[in-house]
Amino acid sequence: MPTSTTKTLLVVDDNAELRDALSDYLGNAGFNILTAADGSEMRECLLHHNPDLIILDVMLPGEDGFSLCSWLRRSSSVPIIMLTAVAEEADRVVGLEIGADDYMTKSFSPRELLARIKAQLRRAQFNAGLNQARYISFAHWRLDTLTRQLLDEQGNINQLSGADYSLLHLFLRHANQLLDRDQISATIKGREAMPLERGIDVQISRLRQHLHDHDRSLIKTVRGQGYMLNAEAVHEV
Repeated sequence: MPTSTTKTLLVVDDNAELRDALSDYLGNAGFNILTAADGSEMRECLLHHNPDLIILDVMLPGEDGFSLCSWLRRSSSVPIIMLTAVAEEADRVVGLEIGADDYMTKSFSPRELLARIKAQLRRAQFNAGLNQARYISFAHWRLDTLTRQLLDEQGNINQLSGADYSLLHLFLRHANQLLDRDQISATIKGREAMPLERGIDVQISRLRQHLHDHDRSLIKTVRGQGYMLNAEAVHEV
């Protein structure tokens, strides 16, 4: 019997066998599981439930997973892990650009999926503690913390993935403060940084691209110590 603290997952996939397998495995891992076979069932489910994370198949009858992910991101910051039968980089890029938090091919192991679910839930819990304001303005940018959209001065929209959003939100929470690699890794990976790990540098580089920070003046590197957002952050309701 799920308790009041049990996290609820919504599995959206038209493959009944896979839905049942994930329901059994993730249910045994301690989660409350909801399922839907397509976008229509997903929308109906969301009228009555508020899942903590959604596992969303790309190839669905009717509306595909990309359309549903984009629709969700207009009003919700719920973590989304997208599933696909093909390992196409273009699909992965599209999924992340429209706001998915993670992306896995259907050759995944259940243990890996479980690990990624737990990482996304940790990230969501961290972000929930920071979402005091709907908007945060800094430098020439404005971040919408609900939709995870980054807007420039002309109103152009840049949709952030879960990891990019979490990293930017961390910097905004600690504007003009030095953050070491372990602090950053704990936020975006749920653990301390491993020796010689390059993933954080890649993440920083990607965030700089979103911010057009080509001269590295907005996110400064403090050699041997970490990184710092060189801007004031203004929180707005």
